[in-house]
Amino acid sequence: MRGDGRTVTSKALALLGAFEQGPNALSLSDLAAHADLPLPTAHRLVGELVEWGALERDEQGRYTVGLRLWEVAQNAGRHLRDTARPHLQDLFSLTNETAHIAIRDGDEALYIDRIYGSTRVPRASRVGGRLPLHATAVGKVLLAFEEEWVREAYLAHRLEAATRHTHVNPGRLAAELRKVRDEGYATTQEEVREGSCSIAVPVRLDPYPAAIGLVMLSTQGVTMTRHFPTLRGVAHRIETAAARPQPSLVRVPRRSGRRSS
Repeated sequence: MRGDGRTVTSKALALLGAFEQGPNALSLSDLAAHADLPLPTAHRLVGELVEWGALERDEQGRYTVGLRLWEVAQNAGRHLRDTARPHLQDLFSLTNETAHIAIRDGDEALYIDRIYGSTRVPRASRVGGRLPLHATAVGKVLLAFEEEWVREAYLAHRLEAATRHTHVNPGRLAAELRKVRDEGYATTQEEVREGSCSIAVPVRLDPYPAAIGLVMLSTQGVTMTRHFPTLRGVAHRIETAAARPQPSLVRVPRRSGRRSS
């Protein structure tokens, strides 16, 4: 039987991609359908992914993301996350609000780290999650301080409304981004989730600019700018820490755990 033209690698990645937005556990049929693969092909590839540790099979025969894949993924953005984490913890301690840091990845804000507050604020994303730039405070900051052609290209596309409060008019959003550059911070009010608001400031890093922000109940929207000095101070500390030379590390090769026969 002739194949569909995809490489084995692309098929395996399609199987792993099923876990990006879907449930934590998926059946083999679910995985095959998501990757658009015949069941026998999916069975073979999933078996190899389980053997390597990218996937794990539970007692019900469903598959979840494996610990080895999680371990590898922790190295993505590790320097930024490790540098920012203690300062993000300070930000949380000083404000008692959910604190996070994000970078721009294409037309989305990618959340590198987050510390959750005890208040039950409607949750829109998670560590490793993505949200549209125009609907989040960190996203607006990232977009506002990008090069002009990046902003123009973004505003030229159709902007999706996550809620009835999301700013999707290109002209209005362009004016808002100019204000963000002038004032040094961005805010949202129920633009990505009803019941929550946010404020964010830039973190000027090289080569990947970032933004840190706070998320809180929308009832605090009228007073959230009181956190601006704290946010700006923490951002400066992250910038300073990131500029310090990093000590070189000697990495010990990982043992595969397999024995030769």
